[in-house]
Amino acid sequence: MANVVDETKAMSETRFMNGRRMIKSSVKEVTDENVVEVLFRAMETHNLNRSEIDYLWKYYRGEQPIRHRVKDVRPEICNKIVENRANEIVSFKVGYLCGEPIQYVSRNGGEEIVKQINALNEMMFAEDKASQDQELVEWQMICGTAFRLVLPDEPNEEDEAPFELYTLDPRDTFVVYSNEIGNKPLMAVKYSVDENEVTHYSVYTENRYYLIDGDLLIESTPHALDMIPIFEYPANNARLGAFEIVLPLLDAINNVESNRMDGIEQFIQAFWKFIGCNIDKEKFELFKEMGAILVPPNDNGGNIDVDLIVKELNQTQSQTLKEDIYNAVLTICGMPNRNGGSSTSDTGSAVLLRDGWSDAEARAKDSENVFKRSEKKMLKLVLRICRDIGGLTLFLKDIDMKFTRRNYEAIQSKSQVLISMLQEPKIHPQLAFQHSGMFSDSESAYTMSMKYYEEQQAKQLAEQKKLNKSAGEKTDPPADNDDV
Repeated sequence: MANVVDETKAMSETRFMNGRRMIKSSVKEVTDENVVEVLFRAMETHNLNRSEIDYLWKYYRGEQPIRHRVKDVRPEICNKIVENRANEIVSFKVGYLCGEPIQYVSRNGGEEIVKQINALNEMMFAEDKASQDQELVEWQMICGTAFRLVLPDEPNEEDEAPFELYTLDPRDTFVVYSNEIGNKPLMAVKYSVDENEVTHYSVYTENRYYLIDGDLLIESTPHALDMIPIFEYPANNARLGAFEIVLPLLDAINNVESNRMDGIEQFIQAFWKFIGCNIDKEKFELFKEMGAILVPPNDNGGNIDVDLIVKELNQTQSQTLKEDIYNAVLTICGMPNRNGGSSTSDTGSAVLLRDGWSDAEARAKDSENVFKRSEKKMLKLVLRICRDIGGLTLFLKDIDMKFTRRNYEAIQSKSQVLISMLQEPKIHPQLAFQHSGMFSDSESAYTMSMKYYEEQQAKQLAEQKKLNKSAGEKTDPPADNDDV
């Protein structure tokens, strides 16, 4: 019960956080002799991270400080409005970054490489990677970090892909890094607590798997992956969540909206004032029930007045304040104001600049680069598994990753860029497809387009030949006929 009280208290105040801590160790190598010690030292830092992750997760789901609001004046009117902008921020960031599936594309354009990459994309589709990417990025945006586990299929397991992908909960997953230059990962941990309150730790190093129950090493077995199969995907170098830096502003929005609702209710339920009247509680209750009552004057014979005590309700000021705070949130988080262009005639790039889409694109590019850094490490293990049991011969140098935005405002601008570049005789058409930004896989789009163009050209040529032949038959002179 004490834990519940502490938890409630923790959610009742705005917390000021500056990202998750990177967990480091000074050991050169994790071994059977030191794995338990390294684990429990790492748990000290992880528990601090876990507390913050849990707070941010609950905040994202609507458990916010305003729900624990207490009023001293007129406590019976105490609205607790959660205007969940944290959820909005995360939803936008996830949808904008990976609303469309992340595609693997060829870096070199070789026909055989393209064929194998298409096969790899099919394997990822079979593993439902697009949905897992969204879940992964959602964790990134909520708490600043996320984790993915890659394992080979079990022997004789019939599956369309030779590997398995899992998105892990960052509240019970972490990676321990070396504190030397480069911060090489030393081990990764996934744990759970059973019904007897015993914690079971699964620990992976580059070549061994450890099972630790409580503080006892139960199992130590080698594995042939030559890599730690759990990969961390930090949202940024500071491991900051998408709404973490604007928590005070989000709480302020909730306070403004709750106070505004309080004001409306207090306006409706205003106090009555009685001047120079004899009225007791019984008469007042009858007065409220009937709506009108004859109130006798008091013995002093002074002025008599019955009226409501009201204060002018200025909704405009509250709305303006809330909009100012929300606009600050949008600016800090790098989000567009999707209502900004409704009253203007701006189009194209003017809209993108005015409403913040260009800033959103820049932030998404930053997120892409950080995501790719972790994805390459994960992909290295996937390709190793595919070469061993999946029949592919791909290497990391053959593959690039392509993100596609759902920024429909920019489609017209991108198409104009593409047309303009295609009309320039000094620019190769393939470069136009690459740099226009319209296609998730510019290589495939170019190949398909050229094939379609050649088919259309051949069709037009055949039709032209047919027309020429028909016109020639009609203009030929009649043959001589002596019998005529």
